Amino acid sequence: MSEQYVITGMSCAACSARVERVVKKLAGVESCAVSLLTNSMTVEGNADSQSIIAAVEKAGYGAKLKTEDPKPESKSESESEILADHETPVLKKRLIASIAFLIILMYFSMGHMLNLPLPKFFAGNHAAVGLAQMILAAIIMIINQKFFTSGFSSLLHLAPNMDTLVAMGSFASFAWSVYLLFTIAGNNSYMPDFYFESAGMILTLITVGKMLEARSKGRTTDALKSLMKLAPKTAVILRNNREITVPIDQVKRGDTFIVKPGENIPVDGVILEGSSAVNESALTGESIPVDKIPGDQVSAATINQAGFIKCEATRVGQDTTLSQIIKMVSDAAATKAPVSKVADKVCGIFVPSVIAIAIITIIAWLLLGKNFGEALSYGIAVLVISCPCALGLATPVAIMVGNGVGAKNGILFKTAASLENAGKIQIAALDKTGTITSGEPKVTDLIPSSGISELELISNAYSLEKMSEHPLAKAITEFAAKYENLTSEHVADFRALPGNGLSAIVDGEKILLGGSVKFINSEITLDDEAKNISEKLASEGKTPLLFARDHKLLGIIAVADVIKPDSANAIRKMQDMNIKVVMLTGDNERTAQAIADEAGVNEIIAGVLPDGKEQVIKNLQDNGKFRVAMIGDGINDAPALTRADTGIAIGAGTDVALDAADVVLMKSNLTDAAAAIKLSRATLRNIHENLFWAFIYNVIGIPLAAGLWGLKLDPMFGAAAMSLSSFCVVTNALRLNLLSGKLK
Repeated sequence: MSEQYVITGMSCAACSARVERVVKKLAGVESCAVSLLTNSMTVEGNADSQSIIAAVEKAGYGAKLKTEDPKPESKSESESEILADHETPVLKKRLIASIAFLIILMYFSMGHMLNLPLPKFFAGNHAAVGLAQMILAAIIMIINQKFFTSGFSSLLHLAPNMDTLVAMGSFASFAWSVYLLFTIAGNNSYMPDFYFESAGMILTLITVGKMLEARSKGRTTDALKSLMKLAPKTAVILRNNREITVPIDQVKRGDTFIVKPGENIPVDGVILEGSSAVNESALTGESIPVDKIPGDQVSAATINQAGFIKCEATRVGQDTTLSQIIKMVSDAAATKAPVSKVADKVCGIFVPSVIAIAIITIIAWLLLGKNFGEALSYGIAVLVISCPCALGLATPVAIMVGNGVGAKNGILFKTAASLENAGKIQIAALDKTGTITSGEPKVTDLIPSSGISELELISNAYSLEKMSEHPLAKAITEFAAKYENLTSEHVADFRALPGNGLSAIVDGEKILLGGSVKFINSEITLDDEAKNISEKLASEGKTPLLFARDHKLLGIIAVADVIKPDSANAIRKMQDMNIKVVMLTGDNERTAQAIADEAGVNEIIAGVLPDGKEQVIKNLQDNGKFRVAMIGDGINDAPALTRADTGIAIGAGTDVALDAADVVLMKSNLTDAAAAIKLSRATLRNIHENLFWAFIYNVIGIPLAAGLWGLKLDPMFGAAAMSLSSFCVVTNALRLNLLSGKLK
């Protein structure tokens, strides 16, 4: 069982690591993932929710269940509220107030160096100057008291976080300066080096970084927030033959609702009356409107652009496509990618290690002969330059942005792991029917016999095939509908001969036949040319259908399951990414080879029975040597999708296939499979860049602050560097948004 919680009080990656650690220790918890980005926690297992909440609160944080609200719009609003950027406005106010007092503090502490005049009362009165600095620094500390309440509270719970480092650094500067102030009481003969300005500057600079980080983090959830805003609030339904507007939560399955031109479709449904062009870009990313007629499906949050339509509600509330997408993207953000494990382990011990290094630094410099003030300065610099947040944010911000970019383009990753793993595949196994091909037979060739026109051939074929319900007959009747001068004769004594073809009587006595070469040849004598043409068409993977009337061959119509327009391009893109493309099909070798030649796959595996696809995937994996993706859409693809390292389901496929897959392509375009892999690789590359920056920053920054290279780093510069480190990581992740228009 999986449950989600809202976590409050977290300020950095060390906090999320602490929460994860205490929850994982509880009996019945199988796994736990905490997202600092969305302040959420996902717990797998059968542990009692109250015991989980109690454990989190004991660790010094707040927790509550993210309960399922029965009202869909209330749920979306509450989730949107959770994702809303509440931090930035608060931090902005704190920053403005801090800067105002910091400017005055800097005037008192450094103004004399610039020969700036001080009030006469302070001239030569070092104690008064120090006292003024102390008061101003104390005001700044009160303004930013959250650092101290969070930092020292975490320290008391033996789970120090980033706020602990900031609070200790600022408080140490302040406390040492207060000590110096008391030592000169009554003695104005010398002016010691106060660190009051450092205490205030550290807090102000860290607040700058926190605000930049909060603003950037807010942008990473833009895609999810924009999806939530799409949820319609009301619907116009028909009750007792009257149109009434009701809140969206009052729409029930089976209700009839109407949508006028320009309005949003409120829930998922099927069109009963009317036709229109529907803009589905909100769900699929496809900007071209889709024509809809009675019997077609429509989805919530899409826009009816033209025409009045009357629909029956089929999915409402949390069952709508939009709600499922929101849940999928939100759940993915709450999970952890495998690549984050190293950073998580480091975050768990990072802050205690930094505190230890700071103490060792102070002791070492004292032993080397530095006075306590200088040694303390080195220790404070170590505290304020180190940044666990950069490590903790490196993976989740990239995952969130990558998921958002995917959602905008109709590519849905169910978990963070699926987003990471999609880019690692080496072999892509593609189901033929419905994935590479359209899954519906189409007329590909029209070859009339000598002396017979195309119109005559297609008119006779239409007269016969319109009586049949066979998929091949449907292909011919749909093709025939394109002819303006099409004529249809009345047929009698219609017969369907399974495995052979069709026969009927026209004009009261003339026999009209249609079917396979073998069937027609048994009724009339075919010449070699007709047999050769049929053989050639069959070798191309097409099904030749011959038509004869009154013992005379009218011609040949070839029908085939044609490849989708984007399939060849998608396969080529996968191959350009060094992925081997394998086509799986139940067709015979000759038909499969014809499709393979047109699509450009590397290898075909023909004659695969529906229950044999899973074994094929297992064979391709070759005992774990290769990472294999399965791309399919049918019920028979579900076992293979589950067996594959990454299962990618075509969005128009069955619910079973979608449930079994790791990645869902909403637009049913194979090009999106290549785009998903490209996005995954870009996201993984971005994560590696973030982790490198976060690690290298701390590896270089901490020794530099400790003075190992003979340099003395002012604590204020350390605070500035710390404030920018997380901002740089988040900003780098936001670069993934630039991919949105380059995936195709």
